[in-house]
Amino acid sequence: MRQIMLGVVLMMAASTASAQAAPDAAPAIDPRGWRGEVVGERTQVLTIGSAHLSALPAVTQPMLEPLLARLVAFRPDIITYEGVSGEQCAMMEANPTIYPDVASTYCYSSAEIEQVSGQSIPAARAAMAAMLATWPAAPTAVQRRQLASLFFATNERPSALVQWLQLPAEERREGDGVTPALMAILTAASSRMNESYAVAAVVAARLGHHRIYGVDDHSADAINLPAPAGFEAAVNAVWQSPAAAAIHMRLAPLEAELVDGASVLAYYRVMNDPATLRDFIDVDHRAALRGNAQTRRYTAWWETRNLRMVANIRAAFGARPGARVLNIVGASHKPYYDAYLAMMPDVQLVDAEAVLR
Repeated sequence: MRQIMLGVVLMMAASTASAQAAPDAAPAIDPRGWRGEVVGERTQVLTIGSAHLSALPAVTQPMLEPLLARLVAFRPDIITYEGVSGEQCAMMEANPTIYPDVASTYCYSSAEIEQVSGQSIPAARAAMAAMLATWPAAPTAVQRRQLASLFFATNERPSALVQWLQLPAEERREGDGVTPALMAILTAASSRMNESYAVAAVVAARLGHHRIYGVDDHSADAINLPAPAGFEAAVNAVWQSPAAAAIHMRLAPLEAELVDGASVLAYYRVMNDPATLRDFIDVDHRAALRGNAQTRRYTAWWETRNLRMVANIRAAFGARPGARVLNIVGASHKPYYDAYLAMMPDVQLVDAEAVLR
């Protein structure tokens, strides 16, 4: 009997060792190999990794002009930004046990929006879709004010700003759905130093777009909610490593020298340099894989969030194959965007460095 048990143990050990040593199974398909089969032009996708401008108080709207000029020259048909859609905000608000404090952190209150707009978000969404379905080539100021108010009412504030910015200064006034409270909000948004407003919305307005698309996803936050014991300490250890500190120190001199458009553009070039992006990921999410179960959980959240963000981008241009797409997103998302988008056979990545040159 002892010999039988010993044999079973040895077989189990051998099986475990074999499983650990086995190479990764090859997937049945690799969509990247289908690029030659795509009919028509592939979709051109440019992702610009941005600093969060609210954290750079020295930067003003005029200093963004060289960056904006290059993005307008790319002539995107679709623009996405790092913001949660009104639809997802409503879902997270309806599930506070699963997403405690997430909606209040990343979303404007649906109740407050409905109070300002005077209509429910679902009703506003239906009205917005109907209006866009018959949107004219040369909309009137009345129509733009109406659409801006509907975008606001659906909790899509940056898209409301896209319409507001296309109005002549004298037409940025109350009426046609724009209440005094909404006018104050849109006026404040016009000068807000946030890359979704000051970059994505401005480029869209200059190109005459109807809207921009919020593609962020915080439903992935459920992976870490509630945070397990030791999670925060483990992740902070990754963030505060000497290697991570050294990377941030490299950017500090550039941030201290943001004084004009040329310096801001130079900063964006560094932020979109593949070497810079690799270095940031190496000391963050890649380093987390070498940590423990808690830090691997952190990377799992990040990968899930980015996969869902890229799925939202894919949905935004899915009905327009061959379009030109511009994504404005925090720089740490860019390498994941590019890696996941590169898997799609009808997507051609655009070199951000070449655009920013």
